[in-house]
Amino acid sequence: MTTRYPNRYKALALGVACALSLPLAAHAQSDTREQQLEQRVAQLEQQLNELKSLVQAQAAQAQAPAAAPAKTVAAAPAAHEVVLTTPGNAYANTKVKIGGFIKTDFMSTHTDGYLGDQNAARDLYLPGATPIGGKSASYSDMHAKFSRIGVGVDSLTDGGDKVGAFLEWDFFGNSLGNENASNGYGLTLRHAYLYWNNWLAGQTWTNFMDPNALPEAVDFIGVTDGTVFVRQAQLRYTSGGFAVALENPHTTVTPYQGGSAQLSPDHNVMPDLTARYTWKGDWGFFGVAGLLRQLRTDGRNDALPSDTSTATAGGVSVMGKAVLGSNDDLRYSATVGKGIGRYVGLANFAADGMLNAASDIETRRVWAAYLAWHHAFDDRLRMNLMVARNGIDNDVALTGPAANRHTESAHVNLLYSPLPKVDLGAEYAWGRRVLENNDSGKLQRLQFTAKYSF
Repeated sequence: MTTRYPNRYKALALGVACALSLPLAAHAQSDTREQQLEQRVAQLEQQLNELKSLVQAQAAQAQAPAAAPAKTVAAAPAAHEVVLTTPGNAYANTKVKIGGFIKTDFMSTHTDGYLGDQNAARDLYLPGATPIGGKSASYSDMHAKFSRIGVGVDSLTDGGDKVGAFLEWDFFGNSLGNENASNGYGLTLRHAYLYWNNWLAGQTWTNFMDPNALPEAVDFIGVTDGTVFVRQAQLRYTSGGFAVALENPHTTVTPYQGGSAQLSPDHNVMPDLTARYTWKGDWGFFGVAGLLRQLRTDGRNDALPSDTSTATAGGVSVMGKAVLGSNDDLRYSATVGKGIGRYVGLANFAADGMLNAASDIETRRVWAAYLAWHHAFDDRLRMNLMVARNGIDNDVALTGPAANRHTESAHVNLLYSPLPKVDLGAEYAWGRRVLENNDSGKLQRLQFTAKYSF
């Protein structure tokens, strides 16, 4: 018996151990599940708190007062731009650009006759002012009158409309001092206009010209004889390459037997009508412009025998730029018409009309043209060669033999830019004015300039 009891006890002990081990394993598994549930509950509580925070933030934003939408700038502004992002009297996201240049000119001029003191033709080439007759004269002049400054404003409304304005001045105004000491000159308005989408209202270049066709000259214009050059108030509409404008009217006339003299009666009623279309491409651009206007004098105010006299006038002009490879281009213009003298050659070489013995207006035909070749030797050095001429169809019985018949000029310059926006230049100019009686006078000028654009 002693040999069987231990086995029996062993079996009993083994059974008890097995019975006890089952609850202990189940209890261990239960502890693990509880830990996992606790971790999951903690994760859900964290997500719920985050969701509550997000909902509260959105509710607070919805209840906050409406604010102006934030504006973004597409690109970093240039150094001379100020970007307004705060709404005020102007539109938000308005760009204000300030630019211009400082230009100093040094000139040595020789003419067949004397130009006279303080004559504007001492500062720039004026074809109709070239002296004829008298003793030859030489002059040396220096000035900074053609320095200029401009302010441009461009805005984009929330509705996608483009609105802006531009103001520009130079110092080619009346003298406020003299060359003894101060050399002060008045601020002169060049451009002053506003625009909205396709519309423009204000003073700028006449729609009868395209300033992009003008060559690079050291002189104020250079090819003055052969180009249309007017700035005046207007209302213009532009769509693509087409532009049409109503522009400020003004009449200039030569008095009966007055030679090259001019009167400027200001009694116009109808605005000048201009239209232009421009084609552009990699080859350059080409434009055609037309002008239709009315000339008018009123003897009741002009002390002329005729009470009122009118005449219809008009002309056409072509202008453009032809690209001749990477380093060369040709710029050109040709204009012809009757009664358009005010628009050509800075208005001082031919009046729009002639007055007959009864002081009635008769139009005169005018033509003008120029051609300019531009060549770049490299990124810094370049040259321009220019020729220009005009012609006037006078009725000598009305104007007399001292009226201008034509003017012509040739210019060559060399410009060097040692630094970006810094230009140093030298130009030689030759010009001639011829009268109906074949009298003529010549002008020669050597001009240097130093210019910094900003």
